[in-house]
Amino acid sequence: MRRDVLAAAADPIPRVSADGGTEVLDIPLRQAPAALPPGASLELPEIRDEGPSNGLTLESAIAALIDGSPALRTKFQEIPKATADVLTAGLRANPLVFASVDDVPYGEYSPARPGETGYGLTVIQPVDINQKRAYRVIAAERARSVTQAQYQDAVRTQIDELYTRYIDVVAAREAARYVDASVAGLREAREAVDRLVRMHELSALELHRIDIQIEVAELAREEAAIALDSAKRALALLLGWPPPDVHPFDIRATVSSALEGLPHPEEAIALAQESRPDLRAYHLGLARASAEVALATKERYPDVFVLYTPWGLTDNTPTGGQDASSWGLSGMASVPLFNRNQGNIRRAELSSHQARIELQQVRDRVEAEVRQAMQAVRTSAARVQRLEKTILPASQVVREQVLAQLKAGQIDALVYLQARRDYVDIVRQYRDALIQLRRDTLHVNTVVGMRLVP
Repeated sequence: MRRDVLAAAADPIPRVSADGGTEVLDIPLRQAPAALPPGASLELPEIRDEGPSNGLTLESAIAALIDGSPALRTKFQEIPKATADVLTAGLRANPLVFASVDDVPYGEYSPARPGETGYGLTVIQPVDINQKRAYRVIAAERARSVTQAQYQDAVRTQIDELYTRYIDVVAAREAARYVDASVAGLREAREAVDRLVRMHELSALELHRIDIQIEVAELAREEAAIALDSAKRALALLLGWPPPDVHPFDIRATVSSALEGLPHPEEAIALAQESRPDLRAYHLGLARASAEVALATKERYPDVFVLYTPWGLTDNTPTGGQDASSWGLSGMASVPLFNRNQGNIRRAELSSHQARIELQQVRDRVEAEVRQAMQAVRTSAARVQRLEKTILPASQVVREQVLAQLKAGQIDALVYLQARRDYVDIVRQYRDALIQLRRDTLHVNTVVGMRLVP
């Protein structure tokens, strides 16, 4: 059953109509560094070892990545900040309080010099008559949706990085197992040569040649152990774990790839268009751009100010009259004779148009990525099948025949070692083809945005 590995990465992202918009990142297929030097001796192990039953599976590694990755924890902080922006956008304007004293005389008022001093307390409240606040909230909510989708895309790219690091560990472990098998094969050949030397059918020089190859294989074994430790350290760093010497762990995985869950390229493209969070972010970005255009249009008209004076006092004491209290109500608004927001409106419209162009570019790029990834899987699978069905069995037959000739004393060690080098080259190609196929199949998950391949 297909599972979306991004489903639990962030809050649900709302669907947007065709007016909406999102962005896409180009995720190149990264190649792992070689675990062994080109001259290392390799041989096929007799059995495929998945690792300990309590080893770290790929599914567990993905869960650990989402929970503990420092990079993802940092990226996630953008979501609550975007939520704070929504809160800020919805805040109403605070009222202003205006106190005044009017007609204060120079000296004093009197019946001969009449006048009165006025005292007032006025509350000024801005009133949004054009619903700018509501449109600010809409724009902020759509910006938050873009941030959520971008976080989900960060999860997608981090999982792609995890695929690389995890398969690096698998490749390093397989290289160590191949070297172990090679050492065992060389020791078997040494026993045969040693017996022939003791029977004086071969010279001691042949035994020295075998011993040199065994020493080279032992060095390769040490290098394989170092490469495995390095790959584990890189994986632990990505997961936010302590180093392997502090927190030891093994993995449970094989280099075999399941191709049954892979869809047809056209179906994969449709799934990617639906599931890729970076593409969804562009769709949501287009919706946000539309909201920004509407907001800029609404901001053509500034707020209207309502002035309410609940209390006013006229001091008539100097003229012998009684004090008089009063209230007042007034309003103030700018005359929209000129559109003071033309530039912002035009800028928002151009940004919306730009988002539409980028969206189409991203759709094309996603399609190209999916087609390229599916083609890479087909090419790698064909290579593995050809090596597995034809080339490797034939090279194994040649190797066994040459080994039998060596044991019978029909050839010397030099001829055997030359034939063995040819066999090792085939084994290396087969191992590299298996690893590459595993990487290619997992990369399909990345370019589609769904977990299609386990």
